[in-house]
Amino acid sequence: MPHRPTVSIAEFSVSDREAGPYGITAGPDGAVWFTMVHHGRIGRVTPGGDTTSYQLEPASSGPSIITAGPDDALWFTEFRSHRIGRITTAGNVASFPLPTPNAGPFGITTGPDDALWFTEANADRIGRITPDGHVTEFPLPLSGAFPSAIATGPDERLWFTMNQANAIGAIGRAGDVTIYPLPTPDCAPVGITAGADGAMWFVEIGAGQIGRIMPDGRIDEFALPDRASRPHAIAAHADGTCWFTEWGANRIGRITPNGRIDEHDLPSPSSEPHGITQGPDGAMWTALEIGTIARLTAL
Repeated sequence: MPHRPTVSIAEFSVSDREAGPYGITAGPDGAVWFTMVHHGRIGRVTPGGDTTSYQLEPASSGPSIITAGPDDALWFTEFRSHRIGRITTAGNVASFPLPTPNAGPFGITTGPDDALWFTEANADRIGRITPDGHVTEFPLPLSGAFPSAIATGPDERLWFTMNQANAIGAIGRAGDVTIYPLPTPDCAPVGITAGADGAMWFVEIGAGQIGRIMPDGRIDEFALPDRASRPHAIAAHADGTCWFTEWGANRIGRITPNGRIDEHDLPSPSSEPHGITQGPDGAMWTALEIGTIARLTAL
């Protein structure tokens, strides 16, 4: 029988319930950084649970997804202020407005070119920003696609989900876009990550499935035991697995490269897990909207 992992789960209180911890990433300083989407703050928590947070202006900016940049700073999207934000590990904040009004930036990742690539959910564009703040935008060949999460692939293209177009997209450095329609209707993909198997793994929040797409466009889908669990975000682990949040079921899931799924209930009820990342300590960390950050350590 294959080994079924068990996990130890610790929760750290980082805010009140209204702040909405949302995106999360490993920082270059050995800590985990996260966004508080409703209070307009960026938070930091150490493996020992020490927490610091920094206020953005305005507080209504809607910081969403956060990633470690190529410059040892953290970069994040401001969905409501239509800006890209940057914060140093010392807490110094800068913001860069986007050329397109009401763009709604959401997903963000460091690209293979030492720039940050991001999605513009309201404008059907993919953006690129250099560490010094120069922005380029690339239009998508679809309208109303709602591009969401984005991640760098093994082929050095940027792969992104199109939540309303039911498709996965890939964009090259020159702005050339390829669209890959998904087999399941209305599956509404959101999170995406690069797996250790040379594929991109993504979640289908509308279908309760985990998807895998190879660089040549071949797609596999794996149904979750609870199709109504609303998987939201996904992150690769160094052991070759991918971990994902089940926002509607209060669980964290794990999928192996061959499609085996394990699930772990979170201890706090209705905690609404959103972003997930592998931390500097090797554990998986997830942001819970109830105002806590959870650390999951495999035993």
